[in-house]
Amino acid sequence: MDLLEEYRRATFVFESGDPLGAARMLEPIVEAEPHNTAVRQLLARAYFNSAQLAGAETQLRALIDHDPSDHYAHHVLGRTLERAGRFREALPHLRLAAAMKRHTDYEDALRRVEAWVGKNGGRSSSGAE
Repeated sequence: MDLLEEYRRATFVFESGDPLGAARMLEPIVEAEPHNTAVRQLLARAYFNSAQLAGAETQLRALIDHDPSDHYAHHVLGRTLERAGRFREALPHLRLAAAMKRHTDYEDALRRVEAWVGKNGGRSSSGAE
């Protein structure tokens, strides 16, 4: 398998609006190249965009373990946890991302989750913690 060509195809599929198809294409590439952060990041985004939040979380945590200063991975992990209703867990990652890099998306996500935690004490949307 030509991994670079497969990665390019998966990128095209992802950018064409098929994150589920892209994820299926990227999984064997990440398995073959586990230290390739670009592939792992795209797989995390594909999982996030296809609502496979556990898969996104796994990939993002691996990226952060490899490089704790990866502000984008912290942001997307925070968004993943937010989307899963795990607001208290999302906050530290969103705060780190916003502190590492000024970006409107980072600041908006942080404000949104801080407001949710402030109003609801960090309970998930289902009321469980």
